[in-house]
Amino acid sequence: MLEFQNVSYKADDGYEILDDISFKIGSGFVAITGPNGSGKSTVARLISGIIKPTSGRILFGGGDITQSSVTDRAKMGISFGFQQPVRFKGITVYDLLTLAAGKDLTERDACKYLSAVGLCAKDYIDREANASLSGGELKRIEIAMIVARSTVFSVFDEPEAGIDLWSFNNLISIFKKLYDDTKGSVVIISHQERILKQAERIIVIADGRIQADGEGREVFKELTNPYGCRFYKGGAE
Repeated sequence: MLEFQNVSYKADDGYEILDDISFKIGSGFVAITGPNGSGKSTVARLISGIIKPTSGRILFGGGDITQSSVTDRAKMGISFGFQQPVRFKGITVYDLLTLAAGKDLTERDACKYLSAVGLCAKDYIDREANASLSGGELKRIEIAMIVARSTVFSVFDEPEAGIDLWSFNNLISIFKKLYDDTKGSVVIISHQERILKQAERIIVIADGRIQADGEGREVFKELTNPYGCRFYKGGAE
């Protein structure tokens, strides 16, 4: 479904964040992990089209999307959840969910999406998605939007940020259901054990390169090795 072919990315100051990485992601529940500054969030932004690679190609559904815009990728069926969600002054939560779904939603349907992410729907559906909402609230609303879109390829960049424990455990169930409903790809950028242990496949990035890529249980076992992780210092948190 999605493929990186020899992708590298350099920051404006010339620092190489990703160095010639290649992988393919088909349908499944995939986690991408690594230490802070390893380049895993850069991978998420490259998939979404927010940034473009310095070299290499990105394919989706067999077509080259390397230079495609965020909008074009969204139309192709790629959804992206930001590490720091965007605020929308003057737009209500209901409006956002309707836009995400691409169709008119009943209030009941909109409430269903909000309830799924641990929000009391009647308290949020008519509120503006602006500075009056906390980062954690916006994060859950954004996840509800992605569920409403129900696209074949969804990427979440550190969805645990700002999420309380109850909602966090509930979100794992949401990600699984999204995968079950779409039969597509759910890719989560994270270093949290509770997410990694649920992944069917784990890709480990450190020092700008892929250090491991394999069956989730086996990679997770090494990441949590009490004697030290051979992929990078620290392992999963």
